Amino acid sequence: MNFLSHFYFDRGATDCYFVLGTVLPDLLKNADKSIILHPEKLHHLNPKINSIVAGWNKHLDVDRYFHSSGFFTMHSHQLKKELTPAIAGSPVKPFFLGHIGVELIIDNLLLTNGKIAVEDFYDHLKGCDQNIIRDFLNWAGLADTERFFHFFEGFKRDGYLHTYSETGQIAYALKRICMRIWDNPFTPQHEAQMNQVIIDYRARLLPEFMSIFQEIEGKL
Repeated sequence: MNFLSHFYFDRGATDCYFVLGTVLPDLLKNADKSIILHPEKLHHLNPKINSIVAGWNKHLDVDRYFHSSGFFTMHSHQLKKELTPAIAGSPVKPFFLGHIGVELIIDNLLLTNGKIAVEDFYDHLKGCDQNIIRDFLNWAGLADTERFFHFFEGFKRDGYLHTYSETGQIAYALKRICMRIWDNPFTPQHEAQMNQVIIDYRARLLPEFMSIFQEIEGKL
């Protein structure tokens, strides 16, 4: 699941460090794919750091339930099939687009149906003390935190997730993600065709998208 879908499960939380933990694995991956941490079973004397660990563990649980669900299997496969002709000639793997595309669509549906407020998400991240985050990262095994904090400060400042409420921007968000792996992954024609596929698929997901959140909540 993407950032905002993870946030949905703790949209009423009051502990910013727990909320940070629920998205920190993905923040680290976005900052530097080579960062690999496993704090899952660690315990710290600082309760704020333990809150990050608890959020981290919830992230792992949510992702495990989501990626093993029939919802994800069916919709990522179907979206992949429908996007494949739209990106003919692109180096991007269709299965990758199907996976990421479903996650972006459900983030968009959460926002456009008033299930979460993206500003609440950013408020939690901005409420966390950088020194506490650094202490957590160092303790978990990351000695050099400069690259992460460079990304994290830009992530908070740019507020890019606000654009996920704009259905027409989902294809652009897919392009941005793909550009981390492939240079110039799509032509303007690819983007236009992808956009139409995503708009159509979003409309079909609308009546049932909350079922996956209800399913996961029943397992947490």
